[in-house]
Amino acid sequence: MRPPAFKAGILGGLSLTDTVSMSLPHSSDLSRAATEARGLAMDAVAACHSGHLGLPLGAAEIGAVLYGNFLRHNPATPLWINRDRFVLSAGHGSMFLYGWLHLAGFDLPIEEVKAFRKLHSKTPGHPEFGETVGVEATTGPLGQGTGNIVGMALAAKMAAAHFNTPEHTIFNHFVIGLAGDGCLQEGVSHEAASFAGRFGLDNLIMIYDSNDVTLDAMASKTQNEDTAKRYEAANWEVITVKEGNELDPIAAALDKARASKSGKPKLVICKTVIAKGIAEVQGTSKGHGEAGVKFIDASRKAIGLPDEKFYVSPETKKFFADRKVQQAADYAAWQKTFAAWKAANPAKAQLLEKAQKGDHGDVVSLLAAIPEFGKNSLATRVSGETCINAVAKASPLVISGSADLHGSTKNYIKEVGDFDIATPAGRNLYFGIREHGMGAILNGIACHGVFKGSGATFLTFSDYLRPSIRVAALAKLQTFYIFTHDSVGVGEDGPTHQPVETVSALRCIPNLDVVRPADAEETAAAFAHAVARREGPVALVLSRQNVPSLDAIPVATRRQGVLKGAYIARKETAPLTHILIGTGSELQLALAAAEELGAGVRVVSMPSMEVFSRQPQSYQEEVLPKSCSKRVSIEAGVTLSWGRHVGLNGKAIGTDTFGLSAPGDVVMRELGITKDAVIAAARAL
Repeated sequence: MRPPAFKAGILGGLSLTDTVSMSLPHSSDLSRAATEARGLAMDAVAACHSGHLGLPLGAAEIGAVLYGNFLRHNPATPLWINRDRFVLSAGHGSMFLYGWLHLAGFDLPIEEVKAFRKLHSKTPGHPEFGETVGVEATTGPLGQGTGNIVGMALAAKMAAAHFNTPEHTIFNHFVIGLAGDGCLQEGVSHEAASFAGRFGLDNLIMIYDSNDVTLDAMASKTQNEDTAKRYEAANWEVITVKEGNELDPIAAALDKARASKSGKPKLVICKTVIAKGIAEVQGTSKGHGEAGVKFIDASRKAIGLPDEKFYVSPETKKFFADRKVQQAADYAAWQKTFAAWKAANPAKAQLLEKAQKGDHGDVVSLLAAIPEFGKNSLATRVSGETCINAVAKASPLVISGSADLHGSTKNYIKEVGDFDIATPAGRNLYFGIREHGMGAILNGIACHGVFKGSGATFLTFSDYLRPSIRVAALAKLQTFYIFTHDSVGVGEDGPTHQPVETVSALRCIPNLDVVRPADAEETAAAFAHAVARREGPVALVLSRQNVPSLDAIPVATRRQGVLKGAYIARKETAPLTHILIGTGSELQLALAAAEELGAGVRVVSMPSMEVFSRQPQSYQEEVLPKSCSKRVSIEAGVTLSWGRHVGLNGKAIGTDTFGLSAPGDVVMRELGITKDAVIAAARAL
């Protein structure tokens, strides 16, 4: 490691502008690679007539140091569990990532670079987790990556605590992110930074591409804060590189960050020139997007590139081929340690192997681990407490956190401790009042690929983490949410805390399973499904108020019915005339109404529209036969999402207004969410 002389410097951090003269190994190779990476970005954006040139050009030297010198990974084995993770938070600069993945030897051939932003290419407009090798997170919305890297660093700390032994270290990697002004202006970055500083995630390095530019104008138009002081106040170590387009200072800063024993996450501020290499737009807001495309031919020539487009020199190819040989050797050395660890710790090895496959337990075993509740009148958030403790015992890599609401959301896992600096094996996370940060951090935990993370808050505050939920659904991440206080039944807290549109809004997100159980046994199945699901996230929607156990329905029927999304809770004993559909705490009202309406009335419990929609058509027809159009649904929320199930001839009972401040049962009556309303609607059909 190079021993630069660091001067206490600007903005209260360390400045690397005045480092001693250094000789970065292979600096000429890295400089040439940076130039060629600029060329790849120019050519790709020009070819598709869209995209962003600013970051790929302005941060080219950062990429050269990262992929040519710093990152510990193995392109031949891109999912190596102990690789350094690199996340491009400023996802609009995706050609930065694609260019360097190609140059570094990942399985991203030049044909894919040429297909940038084209249909079904591996180089979409923003990086997509699971679609492109080497992409560690989906980071379209600005700021998401700043939370993702915190989640990854947390998961890495936790993995080391759970799996490393005194004899063998199999987890000791770093997490590195690259963010821009837009990322740091977004509020999620503040939440994530505060969490990372409090919990001492010293395996985290975030590079700030500080080019003083945003899309509309120079950054000074919208910000004048001292970013270094902000991060220092959040307990980060800050290193400032005044010349962020020079290789040596960047390399020195990253070496300093990795070697630091401060016990803090690191922010490396690199002062760069946006769109460097296109003289007409560099250093201006026009350099952010594609405004420089019309100057590309002259710019390519000016920086020394030949006329050939998408050019990579034989020297650069050889440099990265040689680097891959060394990376493979480093990986092979780790593999020897891993093999010895595996032989000495077969149970841990089996657990880790399953986790890498996304296997945190099959739904049958998880459900069997939750004891039957018997007759009760528990709020589903309270029965959820029993459920999460049972599944966490059966699946030891399930972790749970809350946005400062453990006492209300009831999702604390007993006897496993709290994650903290001195106790990184703890499986309970205290996120603080940081819902958006919680969502992005959970996504990072899921992308890391070892733990099954979950987070909790009141349902009405799910909107604070909705952008992260949407990304989780898009990227098919394994995470789940516990949202309590699920309706106007919350009562006295009033309309600000009474979600009415929220469940329907969550149902609008593709690939998110929303499950709203009606009693304790349905809640058991909901938790088993949430832990077992591998294809995307799950939102569990639980009540604050007590609900009766639906003992007239066999336990097995309730549990298995939830796993199919909907089931017949009350079978008609005469020719079918009506179908009443209930969910959550309102299912009891549908059942009570059916008793008065007569023998020809069927009641269907529908805890999850999404799960039900994936069932075979034959099962859907069995539960909701098309021959019966007299249908009434009841849910204490907006009626929008029920049209597909009640049809044009049916009636959806709920509230399309906001709630009221009064006891929950009073609010329900005032808004007409009652048994009598169901009876009247059914008779009127």
